[in-house]
Amino acid sequence: MPLDHRRVPGPEESQAPLLFVPSGAKEGEPPAAAGDAHRDPTALQPLFARVGLLSQAKGSAYVELDGGTKVLCAVAGPREAPGGGGGPGGFGGSGGEPRGRLVCEFRRAPFSGRGARGRPSDREPELSLALQEALEPAVRLARYPRAQVDVSALLLQDGGSALAAALCAAGLALADAGIELYDLVVACALCRAPSEGEWLLQPSEPEERAAAARLTVALLPSLNQVSGLLGGGEGGPPDSWAQAVRLGLDGCQRLYPLLRQSLLRAVKRRTADTQEAAEREEALGGIERNTKHRKGDAGQGMTVLRGAYWLLSGSNV
Repeated sequence: MPLDHRRVPGPEESQAPLLFVPSGAKEGEPPAAAGDAHRDPTALQPLFARVGLLSQAKGSAYVELDGGTKVLCAVAGPREAPGGGGGPGGFGGSGGEPRGRLVCEFRRAPFSGRGARGRPSDREPELSLALQEALEPAVRLARYPRAQVDVSALLLQDGGSALAAALCAAGLALADAGIELYDLVVACALCRAPSEGEWLLQPSEPEERAAAARLTVALLPSLNQVSGLLGGGEGGPPDSWAQAVRLGLDGCQRLYPLLRQSLLRAVKRRTADTQEAAEREEALGGIERNTKHRKGDAGQGMTVLRGAYWLLSGSNV
């Protein structure tokens, strides 16, 4: 019987995936939810940030949380805005001065979440608007009249606190693109466990799924100004929400030095690359000058040889 090379043969022996599920876990519950039952509610997830990954974008940044969230953000522009500036009729602000426009897009990769995803998520427009509202207070749009800056955030993997990670990546990407900012945007997510539980800082995806309320806080740390606040659910009395906001602001202040260090590393890396390119160009220029000098010496030598040959030929005659 001929082999069908279009199909990938599976293993001869296989085991059921339920074999690797912990014995104490309930059916349909992720295994990671069992180990996070008694964690510190004020603890931040370890964060990794890298600036300047995409060479074809004006600015880019990648942020990854220990819980599995991975966000890639790119910035394009400023370019001429279609139809004018950021306000009605191409003008923004109360004084009628032209100002720029910030356009944000938040997208989820098809493989970012659990299970199959046949169509775009219904929350993507809402998260795109929240991203824009939190970033606009940080950007000096008046310095870019009738121009448009595009910010695109792609969620590669959703492990919880996705909007907060996208805001951190977008702030780094705007700074990498050279866009004038009032301050760097730092964001933290929180969720409240059901049955009058406490607020958890930077929750994981299982914690967010089981939460009764969610909250995302965006802060401009140097100015101590809240740039964005998005929340919903049954969070309890107003004092509980105030406690969550204070916890989120404290988390943003603790994240700020990490994001600053990632920007400084990118600047040092870019400076080193520029110096290396200049040294390489100088070395190539020296080699080219030496080559021209050697060609000149060779030409002079050929002229001397021709003259000597003419003298010898004339003397023989």
